[in-house]
Amino acid sequence: MNYRIPFNRPTLIPGAIGCVLEVIQGGRLSGNGPCTHRCESRLTEITGSRTALLTNSCTSALEMAALLLDARPGDEVIVPSFTFVSTANAFAMHGFRPVFADCRPGTLNVDATTISPLIGPRTRAILVMHYGGVACEMDEILALARRHNLIVVEDNAHGLFAKYRGQPLGSLGALATQSFHETKNVTSGEGGALLVNDAALVERAEVLREKGTNRSRFFRGEVDKYTWVDLGSNYLASEMQAAYLLPQLRASELVQSMRAAVWDRYDAALGDWARANGVDRPTVPSHCEQPSHLYYVLMPTASARARLIDHLKTQGILAVFHYVPLNLSPMGRKLGGTEGACPVAEDVSERLLRLPFYTNLSADDQNDVIAAIHQFRV
Repeated sequence: MNYRIPFNRPTLIPGAIGCVLEVIQGGRLSGNGPCTHRCESRLTEITGSRTALLTNSCTSALEMAALLLDARPGDEVIVPSFTFVSTANAFAMHGFRPVFADCRPGTLNVDATTISPLIGPRTRAILVMHYGGVACEMDEILALARRHNLIVVEDNAHGLFAKYRGQPLGSLGALATQSFHETKNVTSGEGGALLVNDAALVERAEVLREKGTNRSRFFRGEVDKYTWVDLGSNYLASEMQAAYLLPQLRASELVQSMRAAVWDRYDAALGDWARANGVDRPTVPSHCEQPSHLYYVLMPTASARARLIDHLKTQGILAVFHYVPLNLSPMGRKLGGTEGACPVAEDVSERLLRLPFYTNLSADDQNDVIAAIHQFRV
C-alpha cells in the first residue's frame, strides 16, 4: 500500500548529493578515506568520545564491541529485553549468552533494579540502549558496573545528540555504538560507528575493523607494511556512505532544530487527547536532553493500538509498533528467555505505537496526522 504520509523518509540535506558525486569523481570509493575521517572527527566532537570508527552498520559496531570483550566459555552479558535484536545478537554470535533485563515504566529504558539480580560470576558486561534517545539512568548503572567490575556498552542507536546530566550519550560507557540507518536523525542508508572511550581498546578496534590487519597503522606510517595480526572482519563503511553522511553531521544543528519542531508539535497537540483517552506519551526526565529521534503514544490496550493503526491507515498514514521483547522471541527462548520474565517490556510492547517522524515532515502533513488522531476515541 502506498501511504500519503509514510512512517519515515531519510534525511536529505542540501550538498549531500554533491558530496557523493565528488567522491565518485575522485575515484576513491572504498572505506577509511578522507570523508570517513571527517565523519569520525565530527562524531568525536558531538559525542565527546575518545575515538570514533565509522562502520557499515550499527550491528557491525556491536559485533566489534563483542569481539573486544573476548568471550570465554560460559560468559554472559546483560541486555535489555526491549531493544532491537542486534543488541543481543551481536554478542550471542561471538560467544556470549545474553541475559534479558526488564525496562522501566516511563522511559522504557533498562531498569537497574532488574539488572542487579541477574549479575552472576560469569557476567562480563552490561549493555544499555537509550530508548528514543532518552538516557538510561547511567549513574545507577555505572555504579553497579564498578561494584561488580563489569564493562558498560552503550547501544546509542537512538541517542546521537542526546545528553545525560550534561554529558553526551556515547561517552559514558567503555564502548558505544551509533546507527546511521535511514530511520535515524542523520543517515547513510545503512551505516554505524563504534565509539571507543577506553584508550586500551582503540588499537585493537582498528585492527578488528580492518579484517584483523594493522592496515590503519600502515597508512599512518607507523609500520612499513601491514599484515594479519588478529581476528577481524570487513566492518568498514564505504566512502560513498561517508560522503552522504558528512553534510548531515556538519548541519546537525539544522537537522536537530527541524526534528525538535516535529517532536514539540506532537507533544503539545496530543496532550489533551492523550489525557482524555488514557494514553501515555514519552517521558523525558529533567536531567536528560533527548534528540527528537522518535515520537510514540502508549495506548491503554493492544486492541486500542490495533484500531488506531487501522484508523490512520484509512487516511493514508502509516504508524508502526516497535520491538517484540527479546525474551519472548524464538531465539531469545533458546537462550533462556521465558514468558513473564520482563513484565514491563512484555506489556508496553503490545501497546506502543510510533507516529510518522522524519526531518522533512511538513507542518501540513503532521497536522493531518494530529487531526486523524484527534478523531480517534479509545
